[in-house]
Amino acid sequence: MPSCARATASCCAWARRSAAIGVSEADGLPVHQPRVLIIGCGFGGLEAAKALRDAPVEVTLVDRTNHHLFQPLLYQVATAGLSAPAIAAPIRHLFRRQANLTTLLGEVVDIDPIARTVRLADGGTLPWDRLIVAAGAVNSYFGNDAWARHAPGLKTLDDAFGIRRKVLMAFEAAEREADPVQRAAWLNFVVIGGGPTGVEMAGTLAEIAHRTLPGEFRHIDPARAKILLVEGGPRLLSALPGSLSESARRQLERLGVQVQLSTKVTAIDGRGVELRAASGESRRIESRCVVWAAGVRGSPLGALLARRLGIEVDRGGRVPVLPDLTLPGHPEITVIGDLAAAHSHERDRAPRAVPGVSPAAKQMGRHVAQDIVRHLRGEAGRPFRYRDWGNLATIGRRSAVVDLWLPLGRFHMRGTLAWLFWLFAHIYFLIGFRSRLMVMTDWAWAYWTSQRSARVVADIEGPPGPG
Repeated sequence: MPSCARATASCCAWARRSAAIGVSEADGLPVHQPRVLIIGCGFGGLEAAKALRDAPVEVTLVDRTNHHLFQPLLYQVATAGLSAPAIAAPIRHLFRRQANLTTLLGEVVDIDPIARTVRLADGGTLPWDRLIVAAGAVNSYFGNDAWARHAPGLKTLDDAFGIRRKVLMAFEAAEREADPVQRAAWLNFVVIGGGPTGVEMAGTLAEIAHRTLPGEFRHIDPARAKILLVEGGPRLLSALPGSLSESARRQLERLGVQVQLSTKVTAIDGRGVELRAASGESRRIESRCVVWAAGVRGSPLGALLARRLGIEVDRGGRVPVLPDLTLPGHPEITVIGDLAAAHSHERDRAPRAVPGVSPAAKQMGRHVAQDIVRHLRGEAGRPFRYRDWGNLATIGRRSAVVDLWLPLGRFHMRGTLAWLFWLFAHIYFLIGFRSRLMVMTDWAWAYWTSQRSARVVADIEGPPGPG
């Protein structure tokens, strides 16, 4: 390359780096390091923050809670199998040794892409040079938000505590109820949604009724409780191959769960649910304990940001992103995790949609952090490529299904082997040694005794009323 071309290229690269890190052309001194603001400390935000540990940037991580939550095991808190500290870790503790990161507790309510600031619920503002939006997802009731009062979803620790109380107090109310019809309603448990959360919740409720509580009551037999799992589609766990979906259904039924497929929910109130089968037949289930696991949509923050930029969110409330996870016309803004309508761009393959699962969010977080470092060096970003390792779900004691995608081929597991794989995989991905030890201890105790270690509930002035 001629010397003049090399000089021009060098100057262009220096200019790009200078713009990125705020270098003054007059004196060559840095004004400030680039400010990276991360909204949300879920799997994506956590990984992005960790990956920027050694980058020459100032990182601010803001979250509406003070903890990172391992959501795949949240249902175990809701069903008294684990205590909250086993799956939640204080954000400040996680990043206590990362000198370039500041943790803030606050809720972002507005984003100004022109001024490059965000506004918090308390009125404060935060500036940024690069923005990573990892605000996650919320429960979706498909336009029937009034159902949320009677059928809580499971996204936060507060949700888990509420469901735990609802489940345990239903048995308490049944113990006090003299009317057999009303008693049966208290012992009817309905889980709506046949994805991993719904399957795991229904299987665990069956274990509580058949293994944990028998012998503890005098007027009811907890094993007579009925657990109904309702799925609108033709099979459970639609992301898995049909053979594994069918295996999951059979394993649930062996645990005592009634599985209702191709059935839509048409109404939910404080006393039960109304269902309509594919045949058009309708029926009502009297139940005082309904759990929603049927759907999620992107955080409202995504829709707000999209309106600011003139972008349309998809049907799930997710923000469409470019191949490198940035937004059109705004390379300084990236959206990751459940909030991103992203595609994996692989060599010699058509782009494919990235699922809203924790491994995808982690990979997005690392990708975005690496792109920020590339930009600081004057390099272009790269398309996101998602490495899919497969799917897994536990159903109950020694019952699970696993679909693994490995370089040597695709492997299916079911039953005890799949359950052991599920156990070790979740322990491995937990944050911190203490959490792993707590979970292993609680699971071992539950396996050998059939007891659940976190059955304490607060605010028990009386049994819950309908709804």
